[in-house]
Amino acid sequence: MTATQTTHSEDVEPEPIKAVPVRHPGQLIAAVIVAILVALFIYGAATNSAYEWPTYGQYLFDKRILSGAGYTLALTVLAMAIGVFLGVVLAIMRLSPNVVLRTVAWVYLWIFRGTPVYVQLVFWGLFPSIYKRIDLGIPFTVQFAHLDIQDLNSAFLFAVIGLALNESAYMAEIVRAGITSVGEGQSEASVALGMSWSQTMRRTVLPQAMRVIIPPTGNELISMLKTTSLVTAIPFSLELYGRAKDISAVNFKPIPLLLVASTWYLVITSILMVGQYYIERHYSRGASRTLTAKQLRVLAATQARLKPDGTVDDATLKNAGAPHNSGGA
Repeated sequence: MTATQTTHSEDVEPEPIKAVPVRHPGQLIAAVIVAILVALFIYGAATNSAYEWPTYGQYLFDKRILSGAGYTLALTVLAMAIGVFLGVVLAIMRLSPNVVLRTVAWVYLWIFRGTPVYVQLVFWGLFPSIYKRIDLGIPFTVQFAHLDIQDLNSAFLFAVIGLALNESAYMAEIVRAGITSVGEGQSEASVALGMSWSQTMRRTVLPQAMRVIIPPTGNELISMLKTTSLVTAIPFSLELYGRAKDISAVNFKPIPLLLVASTWYLVITSILMVGQYYIERHYSRGASRTLTAKQLRVLAATQARLKPDGTVDDATLKNAGAPHNSGGA
């Protein structure tokens, strides 16, 4: 075979492969069964008078319900922000070489993870009865200020404190797991480059640890949203579930009011899940070997215009959207 014939045979592209997808009849049957069951459930719920759908529609956008949703969001955001901050501090204490700090952090986690959150909220509700007044100053000598706890009458404040302290114990373990998931070589390389400890944590460790921290933190945020329904133990009844419970105690219709509260919990949770998705995608950049569409176009154009000496035309990379690079491929 001559060189011309060899070049001609290499230029001829092979016929494209016709891919035939594998059939999965079991999936189709399962989907039909699930669809039928869902349709039957929706029909049964729509025709069941016990749900009282007119009452549901009447209170879905009631001002008291909307106010309760606002208090629920406020409790969630404030408690979660304080919990994350304290969790980071506790995680650093757990990783500290100081034995005292490690012991204090371990005891804190032991107490707040070992007791139910409802019991802790009941305790914070009884806090004004246990500590009627707090004196600030030098013990047994001079007091500079006096704080009357019973005059505060701030159930919202105690609800935030109770939720935040409980959440910080769980966030401490999440943050600690994220930090320890980063290889020690990363920190050693940063130190070798002359970075300080704070720069190493900020530029090297934490960005990689966020891939491990964000997913469980998102779950904790959603769990916190639902845990706010327990603040009635303080008692604080201005949040979403408390409002729905108060209304149902007056009109004696608990089922539609529970559906109203559940609907708003689902709406807020859905919004939080969307935000969690985009945050996870932001911090997972570079963690996957899957190429983006732009990277695939650059790779295809590079292979098509590859020179015999192994270099690539600058015009090819420019048209493909890649950065200018006149070096070898």
